Amino acid sequence: MSGGYVARMVGSLGQNQVVSDWDLIAGLVDDHPTEGVYAAVLVPLYEIDEQVHVLLTKRPMHMPTHKGHLAFPGGKPEDGDGGPTGTALREAQEEVGIDPDRVEVLGFLEPIHTVEYTRFVVPVVGRIAPRPDLVPDPGEVDRILEPDLAGLAETEAWWHEEWEGRHVWFRDVEDEILWGATATMTRRLLGLPDRAPNGTPPAGRWQR
Repeated sequence: MSGGYVARMVGSLGQNQVVSDWDLIAGLVDDHPTEGVYAAVLVPLYEIDEQVHVLLTKRPMHMPTHKGHLAFPGGKPEDGDGGPTGTALREAQEEVGIDPDRVEVLGFLEPIHTVEYTRFVVPVVGRIAPRPDLVPDPGEVDRILEPDLAGLAETEAWWHEEWEGRHVWFRDVEDEILWGATATMTRRLLGLPDRAPNGTPPAGRWQR
């Protein structure tokens, strides 16, 4: 794949090794569960100035769940979706105006459970070229953020907390905090571990 070349230490890669930003995607699986009813999100990836970026939205405070959180566009399945991919593409079109026909599905991430939502969520990873013209729905999107993958892969920027027996990851994205299920999905996309190394204490930086 073209574009998006960086030279930096990223995760387990050697120092100053030159890689494509697209090579940072390490957690894809080829398929998703076919039994049961799953919600889905689209993890939209596209290049800006030859760097790969991912789209996140900030959910408005009037939403019934995950108020004010950073999230990937997505939601509940509807009749006619035909599965998680259809759900993710439809929701991304409704929330931020991404044309489903322009999305190349690269694969999936492992389904994930969120505390506030009863269904498991299937993350659908999609490549869009060129960068899409985004039209956020103000009823569902407070703002759009477009962090670059190479920055998100910098492990020293992440920290974790232990909440009620759960291992919760955090990091700053612009002037917002990425955390919870979306943070876990982001880390899985980049092949970063779900848990910190044994003996790494919680940061104690953010309390519920």
